[in-house]
Amino acid sequence: MTSHPASVPGPAPDEVVELCRDLLRIDTTNTGDNATSVGERQAAEYVAGKLDEVGVEARIYESAPGRANVLARITGSDPGRDALLVHGHLDVVPADPDEWSVHPFSGELADGYLWGRGAIDMKDFDAMVLAVVRQWQRTGVRPARDIVLAFTADEEAGSEYGAHFLTRRHAEEFDGCTEAIGEVGGFSYSLDAQRRLYLIETAEKGIDWLRLHARGRPGHGSFVHDDNAVTALAEAVARVGRHRFPVVVTPTVRAFLDHVSELLGIEIDADDPELAIAKLGPIANIVGATIRNTANPTRLAAGYKDNVIPGRATATIDCRSLPGQSQVLAEQLRELVGPDIEIEYIQRQEAIETTFDGALVDAMSAALRAEDPGAHPVPYMLSGGTDAKAFHTLGIRCFGFAPLRLPADLNFSALFHGIDERVPVDGLEFGVRVLDRFLRSC
Repeated sequence: MTSHPASVPGPAPDEVVELCRDLLRIDTTNTGDNATSVGERQAAEYVAGKLDEVGVEARIYESAPGRANVLARITGSDPGRDALLVHGHLDVVPADPDEWSVHPFSGELADGYLWGRGAIDMKDFDAMVLAVVRQWQRTGVRPARDIVLAFTADEEAGSEYGAHFLTRRHAEEFDGCTEAIGEVGGFSYSLDAQRRLYLIETAEKGIDWLRLHARGRPGHGSFVHDDNAVTALAEAVARVGRHRFPVVVTPTVRAFLDHVSELLGIEIDADDPELAIAKLGPIANIVGATIRNTANPTRLAAGYKDNVIPGRATATIDCRSLPGQSQVLAEQLRELVGPDIEIEYIQRQEAIETTFDGALVDAMSAALRAEDPGAHPVPYMLSGGTDAKAFHTLGIRCFGFAPLRLPADLNFSALFHGIDERVPVDGLEFGVRVLDRFLRSC
C-alpha cells in the first residue's frame, strides 16, 4: 500500500472500544446446532451497517436461516496488485453467566479491560478492522491493493455455515486474493521488561473430530454380561485419553524454538523440546500442543434406562493432527481402539503450514516494531483451527495476525473459550495502530 502524510489521523481509540462493546453485547452463541445457535444475523447486519455508513458496500450471505456472513471489497489504487483477505468470525462459544464475574454478553468496561464472550476470540479483531476501515473512508485513505473483508459465521463449529460455505458458493468474491490474515496471531508474550515475542501464526493443526461406536448385546442390568458396549467403549476411550503420541517437530515449531533459543541464550534440543517449552509460562499450553498429535475424549453417550444394558455406546474424541500427520493419526487411533470399535469422522480438515518470509511478513514485523521497539516477531503453530482452513482451499497463503500487546501477567491462552474472557483496552488500541500501519504498507 502507499504511504500517507503524517497529518492523516489514525483510527480513533475510543471508536474501536465502542465497536467492540457493541459486538460483545450481541449474543452470537454457536452451539453447533442451527436450532439453538443465535445472533449471527444480528451481528452481520451490525457490521454491514457500520461499513455502509462510510460508503463501503457490504453484502450479507446466509448459508441457513440466521447463519449470516458479510463480505466487502475495498478497491485499491494499483489494479496490478494481488488482493489481501482480512477475515474474522462473528460467532462465539457458549458461556454460562453463573460462572462469570460479569455477564458474558454485557461488554462491561472495568479494570482496564473490556469483558465478554468473544473479547479475544475474536470480536476484538472484528472491531479493529472496522475501526481502521471506517477511519480510512472518512479521511480518504486508499490502499494500493484490493482488500477483501470477510466476517463469518460458524467458525466455532467447523465453519460449515461460514467460511466453507463462502469458498464453495461465492468463491468469486475472493478473486485475486493470494494472502490472508485472521485470528490468533500477533499477540505478545513478555520475555522481560524490554523484550516481547509476538507470535505470528504460520501453521495450524488439522481438525480430526471423530466418534467411536461400540456395539454389544443388550440385556437386563442384573445379568452376568460379557458383551457390554459401555465396557468396550470405556476401555477404548481410556486408552486413547491416556496415550501420548510421539514428538514430531515441524518446520514452524523448529523455527519458533530456534528464535526462542537465540533470544533467551539457552540451548533447546529441537528433537526433544518438552522441558524447554514447559518453561515458557502461559504460552506453554499453546506451543506444547504443537509438537505431537493429540486426541482428547470430550463426550460419552449410552443407554436409555438404568437397568438396561445398551446395545450401543458412543464417544466423541477431539483429535488434532500436525501437518502431514492426519493419516498417521488415523492409523495410530485404529491401533489404540482395537478392531471392534467403529470410527466415524465428524470433521476432517487438513492442517496448514506456510513459511515465515516474504513481503507480508516483513510488513507485519515492521508495523509491530514501529509501535513496540521491544517486539520480536516469531512464527508459531496454532494448536486449534480457524477459518484459514477454508480459505487455504482457494490457494490463499494464510497467517494469524490480530495484533495485541498484552500485560506480562495475563494468561492469554486461558481466555480462549474460558471464563471471564477479556481484552485489555490499551492492547486493543495498540492493535488498531499496528493494523493501520500494516495495511497501509503491505
